[in-house]
Amino acid sequence: MAHRYGFEFLHWKRILVGFLFLSLAFLQNASSKQPNVVVFLADDAGWGDYGINGNRQLSTPNIDRIAREGATLDRFYVCPVCSPTRAEWLTGRYHLRGGVVGVSTGQERLDLDEHTIADSFKAAGYSTGAFGKWHNGSQWPYHPIARGFDEYFGHTAGHWGEYFDPELEHNGTMGRYQGYIVDICTDRAIDFISQHHDRPFFCYVPFTTPHSPWAVPEDDWARFKDKPITQLGTIKDREVIDETRCALAMVENQDRNVGRVLQELERRGILDDTIVFYFSDNGPNTMRFNGQMKGKKGTTDEGGVRVPGLIRWPRKIPAGVVVPQIAGAIDLLPTLLSLASVERIGDKPLDGLDLSPLLTKTQDKTEVKDNWPARMIFSTWAGKTSVRTDQYRLDDKGLLYDMITDPGQTKDVSSDCPEIALALRQAVARWDAEMKAEAAKKKTATPSQVSRQRSQVDPRPIHVGFKEFPITILPARDGDPRGNVKRSSNAPNSSYFVNWTTPDDAVVWKVTVQNAGRYNVTIDYTCPVADAGSELELSFASSSLKGIVAPGWDPPLYDNQDTLPRPPAESKMKPFRTLSLGQIELPSGAGELRLRALKVRGDSVMDLRRITLTYIDE
Repeated sequence: MAHRYGFEFLHWKRILVGFLFLSLAFLQNASSKQPNVVVFLADDAGWGDYGINGNRQLSTPNIDRIAREGATLDRFYVCPVCSPTRAEWLTGRYHLRGGVVGVSTGQERLDLDEHTIADSFKAAGYSTGAFGKWHNGSQWPYHPIARGFDEYFGHTAGHWGEYFDPELEHNGTMGRYQGYIVDICTDRAIDFISQHHDRPFFCYVPFTTPHSPWAVPEDDWARFKDKPITQLGTIKDREVIDETRCALAMVENQDRNVGRVLQELERRGILDDTIVFYFSDNGPNTMRFNGQMKGKKGTTDEGGVRVPGLIRWPRKIPAGVVVPQIAGAIDLLPTLLSLASVERIGDKPLDGLDLSPLLTKTQDKTEVKDNWPARMIFSTWAGKTSVRTDQYRLDDKGLLYDMITDPGQTKDVSSDCPEIALALRQAVARWDAEMKAEAAKKKTATPSQVSRQRSQVDPRPIHVGFKEFPITILPARDGDPRGNVKRSSNAPNSSYFVNWTTPDDAVVWKVTVQNAGRYNVTIDYTCPVADAGSELELSFASSSLKGIVAPGWDPPLYDNQDTLPRPPAESKMKPFRTLSLGQIELPSGAGELRLRALKVRGDSVMDLRRITLTYIDE
């Protein structure tokens, strides 16, 4: 009997040892598995638009959770406007190095010799997807599918004119989708996570809000439309209270969508295996509460470039970590690749630093802090440059502020610290000269030129006719109006061409045709019924195609888009009709693709949203 019991004990002991061995192996494998990565990017949200940063007028529990359960980069800096920040985080390099000198008319395009963080994750075997506002180039090979992403859904331009039931792009094809733009793009991001949850994925969710136009779902607006605003911006007489209300409502909507993604990660059992990062692309787009910092979007002062930088990954980042050292968008590529143990693709020198020693629990924080290098982060826009150190900011006028004792930039301390002021002025002069030299080498505009020529079309041609991506969309924002033709608004991104009245008028796109051959041509237009029938000619080199603008299609401007009146600089939108012009034979090479009217039937030819060229064959 004792022998039998001894045998059974040995038998169960072996089973237990085997189970423990398998469990340890599983845990070791789980801990060595490369993490997923989700990056959220807000559009025009300021540092002060979140509960975690002291805003008592809204609730952002899901975004706050990332900070509460992870780390906060307390002094995190981006660019004064949208597309430069996107270029910097995607490459780890200052945006001017990559040819991004503006926000529209092609000036937002990221040079083709730059490699993105998505290139690196894709090369490491990750599934990669982006869902929302891209803003670093629309046509292949500037398109996100050519920059490391397997899937893209959203709008490649800057701000978008339709937030409800919008027309959006999926992998090169335009379509109309029902709902609110942030909800729709988040749905697609969740679908992507659902499809790829069993292997490492990199999911980029660049939101469209709280960028104008001021449009938010009714339920979100209902919570704010009559709400007293008691926390005000630093220049109180410049704050438009309804715009503040709408911006906060948009951030709350965004927070709910962040929560939906976190819930999907939890549902799949992979939340703690996923690095989650949240930030914004510039300071607030209106004068509103921002921690009493000076400046807003478009300025290089603290309030224009300091935003939340929040990261969660319990496997290696302890909850509640606050990093006091300055950091910025240029640091995200080296940091996220390091945390995920992914090798970087590309060999251009980085401007950013790997912040992982400041974040992870495997490091001795005292030792890291003592050995962390002193650094400067430069911010520039419209030819104005500011520089930030851990203690000081030299503003774009050359005034020096001690940001520790004077975070609102109220007292110039240049006379008290002349050596520091001189050193930082010299640093700015060297940096500006370096950026100007890079622009000259690439023959792109310098920052000061861009400030004078922001509405001019970028001289780099648009590429047409790639076999791997046969659809090329040529929107109005990338075209050059000639004669009487003009844009429907001063903001080109979501504009269309109007005032087309004579045969001397035309619209031109600078293109390079990669592959000679046949192309299908469609145009998206509106035209009063009485004006229908104008004869068009599309020409390139020696090739041409003629067509008739018909039938008439003259819908009213949308009346379901705006919570608040649309700013005058932004176009009110309308539904455009697609007209097939037929096929054209295009030779390879560079030149002007020109659309003109041979005969004008009525008072106007048409309003034009875009031309689409689809390569068929050689």
